[in-house]
Amino acid sequence: MTNKIADLNDALRRTFTGGRVLMTAAVNELPLDAKARIIFAVQAFSEFDAENDPHKEHDFGSLELDDETFFFKIDYHNPTMNGGSEDPADPKKTTRVLTIMLASDY
Repeated sequence: MTNKIADLNDALRRTFTGGRVLMTAAVNELPLDAKARIIFAVQAFSEFDAENDPHKEHDFGSLELDDETFFFKIDYHNPTMNGGSEDPADPKKTTRVLTIMLASDY
């Protein structure tokens, strides 16, 4: 099941399809070129290891860009977005939400 969750999370992160993508207000206020670079960095991220991905779901990452630390996080909601997903491995039961934020937003 974990491999399925990681695959679905990777698909969302790489293509921004299969869920929703949000930016915190601080990230959204960055200049367009900076936002584009962080989006491309999130999509290209592949440095998952035991320390930053202990559950092997590929649901969190930390990036350095322009002397700032950014995080991305994927959360699992039910399809109506009013609670958590009962089965994150089932795309019919899950709305994935990828949030891009400054580390200082966390």
